[in-house]
Amino acid sequence: MSDTVESVIVAIDGPSGTGKSSTSKAVAAKLGLSYLDTGAQYRAITWWMITNGIDVTDPAAVADAAGKPAIVSGTDPAGPTITVDGVDASGPIRTQEVTSKVSAVSAVPEIRTRITELQRSIAAAAPYGIVVEGRDIGTTVLPDADLKIFLTASPEARAARRAGELKGADVSATREALIKRDAADSTRKTSPLAKADDAVEVDTTDLTLQQVIECVVTLVEEKRAAAK
Repeated sequence: MSDTVESVIVAIDGPSGTGKSSTSKAVAAKLGLSYLDTGAQYRAITWWMITNGIDVTDPAAVADAAGKPAIVSGTDPAGPTITVDGVDASGPIRTQEVTSKVSAVSAVPEIRTRITELQRSIAAAAPYGIVVEGRDIGTTVLPDADLKIFLTASPEARAARRAGELKGADVSATREALIKRDAADSTRKTSPLAKADDAVEVDTTDLTLQQVIECVVTLVEEKRAAAK
């Protein structure tokens, strides 16, 4: 690299409600990196399945349709976009219906293969580097990432944050849903939610979002300095 700043690929994994998206976007913006929300891609393909009448409880039907939708992710951290077959899907993919079905769709190996290939091509094309957030980035999607971070937090803290995002949601019901989704994502056969052996674990339970962002920015800057 002739550039003064080394290109860097950062993988940020962890379960819902750990501050993953807010942290990843802010870190990417601060360091001039691209940003990719891989969860949005799985939500997008789930939304497409629901919209097109595919039975998401039938893995064979989901696998057959895996290659059909065209999913395009914009990687600007200030305004990440996602379209499916040319339609803006950023709103529809956040509905409760999609949230309740995304784990089932994500568990289908053909879906993971398709989306993983998409994620790798986006990361490879990022001019200055990229922050990629998800559940299997450090372990499966980008095992050679320059820096891997695994965010954690107590179920109570995560439920409170997620309920806050969902405006008026019941915290205890949200906590149950999070624990259920963690179990589904951690035990699936293909690319389960897991911490990579070489990932830095950051427990965000008692940290403000700003503190988490500063912690991750410092880790990235240290990694860049060491690479020079």
